[in-house]
Amino acid sequence: MRLQKKVMVITGGGSGIGRAAALKAVREGAKVVVADINEDTGKETVSLIENSGGEAAFYKVDVTHFQEVEALVQYAADSYGTIDVMFNNAGIGLNKPFLDHNPEDYDKVVKVNQYGVYYGILAAGRKMKELDVKGSIINTASVFGYMASPGVFGYQAAKGAVIMMTKSAALELAPYGIRVTAVAPGGVNTPIVQGYKDLGLWDHLSSQQMTGNIIEPEQIADVVAFMASEESSVINGTVVMADDGYTSFKSHYGR
Repeated sequence: MRLQKKVMVITGGGSGIGRAAALKAVREGAKVVVADINEDTGKETVSLIENSGGEAAFYKVDVTHFQEVEALVQYAADSYGTIDVMFNNAGIGLNKPFLDHNPEDYDKVVKVNQYGVYYGILAAGRKMKELDVKGSIINTASVFGYMASPGVFGYQAAKGAVIMMTKSAALELAPYGIRVTAVAPGGVNTPIVQGYKDLGLWDHLSSQQMTGNIIEPEQIADVVAFMASEESSVINGTVVMADDGYTSFKSHYGR
C-alpha cells in the first residue's frame, strides 16, 4: 500500500499503460482520477477499478487544451481535497515517412505528446504549490526520445522534448518539494503500436528488447507506482529507463 491516501491523476487512463497504472495505483491504496478523451474506455477503466473495490472517477479531457487540463487538476482537488501524483501519460502515434509528412501530421502528434505533457506539468505544479503538496509529477517519455527510428519523426521530437521538460521542471519545482520524473518504455503492447502489428513487424519489435519479448503495460505500471511512492524520494529530474535494454544494444545485423 505504497500509495495509501494519495490522489493520482492519470491522463490516457482509458487504455494501455494508463489503464494498467490506474489499476496498479488503486491496488497500492490510491484514489485515481482517470482522464481520457475517449469517454467509453475511460469509464471502463473506472468500472474495472470499482469492481475490484477501489475508488476512482472519470474526467473527459483533451490534453491539447490547457484550460481542459487545468480543469482536470481542479476537479481532482475538488473531488478528493488534493492532488499528490500527476501522471502525464496521454499519447498518440503516427507512422509515416518524413518526406510524406504534412505539417498537420507533426502538429497533431506534438500537441498531444509534448504540449499535453507541458500542460500537465504546469497545471499540476501550480496546484501542488497552492495546496503545499510535496507531490510527484511523472511523464511518459520513450526510448524514441533517445534513438532514431524511421517513420515516427513527430513522436520522437515530442518524446525528446518530454525528457528535457522533465529535467527543467524538476529544477524549477524542487524548491516546493515537487519531484518531476519520466519513464521511458521500450516496445509496449498497447494500441499505439498497432501499426507495427498491421505491418507484420511484431516479431521485429519484440526483438528490440534484450529478452526478446514485448513489454506488457503492467510492467510499466509497476515502475510508475514505485516512482509515485515515497520509496523513490531521491529520484528527481531524471528518466527511468523501462526498456528491457532497448537503448543498450543495437546493431545493423539485429540481435
